[in-house]
Amino acid sequence: MVDTAYLVCTRDPGEPEVSSEYSLRELASLVDTMGFEVLGSAIVTVKAVSPRFYIGSGQADEIIDKATDLEVDCIIFDGDLSPSQQRNWEQASGICVIDRQEVILDIFARRASTREATLQVALARMEYSLPRLTRAWTHLSRQRGGSKGTRGEGETQLEVDRRIVLRKIARLKKELIHVRSNRDTLRKHRLSKPVPTASIVGYTNAGKSSLLKSLSGADVFVEDKLFATLDPVTKRIKLKGGNELLLTDTVGFIRRLPHDLVDAFKSTLEETLYADFLIHVLDASSPEVESHYQTTMGVLKELGAGDKEMIVVCNKMDLCVDTHHAAAIHEKHPDVVFVSVLQETGYEDLFAKIEEVLYKTSPTSLFRIPSARHDLAALVHRTGKVLKESYHDDLIEINAYVPPKTMGLLKDYRISPDA
Repeated sequence: MVDTAYLVCTRDPGEPEVSSEYSLRELASLVDTMGFEVLGSAIVTVKAVSPRFYIGSGQADEIIDKATDLEVDCIIFDGDLSPSQQRNWEQASGICVIDRQEVILDIFARRASTREATLQVALARMEYSLPRLTRAWTHLSRQRGGSKGTRGEGETQLEVDRRIVLRKIARLKKELIHVRSNRDTLRKHRLSKPVPTASIVGYTNAGKSSLLKSLSGADVFVEDKLFATLDPVTKRIKLKGGNELLLTDTVGFIRRLPHDLVDAFKSTLEETLYADFLIHVLDASSPEVESHYQTTMGVLKELGAGDKEMIVVCNKMDLCVDTHHAAAIHEKHPDVVFVSVLQETGYEDLFAKIEEVLYKTSPTSLFRIPSARHDLAALVHRTGKVLKESYHDDLIEINAYVPPKTMGLLKDYRISPDA
């Protein structure tokens, strides 16, 4: 039997109605991803935040009446409720009440597949639940006896549960340190290879995994739902002229991503810090495309990757019938590349932009490589862009652009930058 929900979206008095409607649709998508059926919804204007219910008591009574009439299993808020507000709602309604943050945590818990992602989500959920433990215990005065031979009330069940959760948090953090150490080792091994790297970032459901699957031809999980994939996936793609690129898909961002999750997924999102450049994928068909761009940039800045070299890619152009919408995107992002992963169009422009970014900061260099070292000559061809090549008795002379990693491996054979 499918669980049912009543959605509540709050808006400020001066907030545009269309923005509230979009927030409600996004919450509905999140709830659908969680597996709930939405039976009703409301947009409530909040002039002043109430410490009891977040919204006014009269507004709360109306929502409780509607949710009760519909016999829903859960009332879900688009905003973040404090632990006391959640308790007040549940006591007044007799219905389970959760907020946007709990919805996202639940989705992440269902989607996590690797050991690291599972641990990260478990840690975030534990830290979220710690101040909300009283929701699970209506009889907090229930006592557990003291140790044998002692007298006194002993501990309340709440204190016992709190201690258990704190122990679990400590254990999860310890396990994560070990798992992250293994990830760092794998990352160092990958970065030691003279192949440039890029990370795909963007708002959830913009088509990041679909782009990686299409470009690489590899079997990458793709689903038309929010947060379809959480674990980073790295694939090798071929560029023009035989050059290669290691491309990593990262977890999608969303408005008001819970800070516990940003912190918990830092090691996963750190792939963006180590990449040579980023590919920022946007959903061109969304009316909130600029808001999505700003949300992603905000998280990237928080991670320290806001200044990375970046290619902005607008996907789903097959759904974008409004030419004025595309023109508005181009006006804000003049270097944007328009693609359609579904129709596999715009890829030539994307590959050209990738090569442009790869070699923009790399000077032209002249290499003199011993004739016996054909492996090094092949490395230049594979990872760089050869402008001129000539063969001599015992040398291969190559004038080329090469990425920094290749430059480091060939520093002993570099003669001088070509001015």
